[in-house]
Amino acid sequence: MSLLVVGLSHRSAPVSVLERASLAADTQAKLLQDTLAAEPAVEAAVLATCNRIELYADVDKFHAGVAELSTLLAQHSGVGLEELTPYLYVHYEDRAVHHLFSVACGLDSMVVGEGQILGQIKDALALGQELHTAGRLLNDLFQQALRVGKRAHSETGIDRAGQSLVTFGLEQLAAGASVDAWAKDKRALVIGAGSMSSLAAATLARAGVAEIVVANRTLSRAERLTEILREPGGTGVDARAVEMTAVGAELTRADVVVSCTGSTGLVLGADVIGAAVEARAAGPLALLDLAMPRDIDAAVHRLGGVRLVDIESLAEASADVPMAADVDQVRRIVSDEVAAFGAAQRAAHITPTVVALRTMAADVVAGEVARLEGRLPGLDDKQRAEIVQTVRRVVDKLLHAPTVRVKQLASEPGGAGYADALRTLFDLDPEAVASVSRADLNDADVKNRGRV
Repeated sequence: MSLLVVGLSHRSAPVSVLERASLAADTQAKLLQDTLAAEPAVEAAVLATCNRIELYADVDKFHAGVAELSTLLAQHSGVGLEELTPYLYVHYEDRAVHHLFSVACGLDSMVVGEGQILGQIKDALALGQELHTAGRLLNDLFQQALRVGKRAHSETGIDRAGQSLVTFGLEQLAAGASVDAWAKDKRALVIGAGSMSSLAAATLARAGVAEIVVANRTLSRAERLTEILREPGGTGVDARAVEMTAVGAELTRADVVVSCTGSTGLVLGADVIGAAVEARAAGPLALLDLAMPRDIDAAVHRLGGVRLVDIESLAEASADVPMAADVDQVRRIVSDEVAAFGAAQRAAHITPTVVALRTMAADVVAGEVARLEGRLPGLDDKQRAEIVQTVRRVVDKLLHAPTVRVKQLASEPGGAGYADALRTLFDLDPEAVASVSRADLNDADVKNRGRV
């Protein structure tokens, strides 16, 4: 089996296509289930964020796998295959591993070095484990991606190479001024209470806004976020929670609005913004839309007294974000980790064959000992134990060097064929090897589900 990823991101597709292709939570679950039902795939995981939609799978046929995964993405995203295909990219085997590790480190993000992707990778793995679509390969891959991402952030200055999407967006609104100076004493309205909205609220609080109002469909989540913001050990900002129905009224008081919800439609239309601007006593209204698909109608660009920064404008501006020397160090980390992951996977691939070989050898020893006892019934327990131990030592010594060496060879590039050679040379039962693999997979599944 082989690792394959088919996807699209802000690097390959315009925002308008990414918006239409975005996947709701229930759609992601259905996509995973349908991928597993497809013939080429035995494992699947989906990484869906504001800026990317990627389907990972363990497949037995490359071309059939690409065709099937592309079709499934088109079907579940609602964007026709013919329209979607030009924006899709494909990575296979080590290139697929390299891609995910780069994503985990923030190298493939719109703003280089942002760390929120690690939480999204963790969520993707958790969903695959919950639905039992992520098996040993994808469990290992995503767990390792999380470790690589954390290593990159702890060992390098990749965080300095870019800023979080929130900070970058606020800097665009500040238009050259420092965010702290621009935000000081402003009233902020944050729509949504998820991870991105929470980060936005905390960033605004640290920047010195006078008040933060959090609006969310589930009021209790908004209230929890405002409690955290008000805590003395936190930012200590004046914060309150409101229902979504109060957003219109809050717009007339706010100076800056950040919106990032999971809604599949517009949250703030141009008519709502226009009415709020007319009723405002305050100055210009700054809007930051971090949602995908967008929460705020792009038509508000045409309204006077309004400045909108959204994902599309961030994508255009991010090309000007300076790259730090730390990026090169992260790239070296990724390359080293990809090589280590490949070696570990190749070595693991041969382990069931080695276990099956040693099991067969143990069965041979047991059979020969039983036959010897039939021929020499007069052996006492001490003699019998000595003979059994001697035979086992001989077999172990004969198998030790070739099994150790074959594991070493299998871990090297191009070493996949050694498992086949071992099975052929010793005429191992394929079902015996498969049973070891299934047992290992079940053990790994139990362990991995407890690690996310």
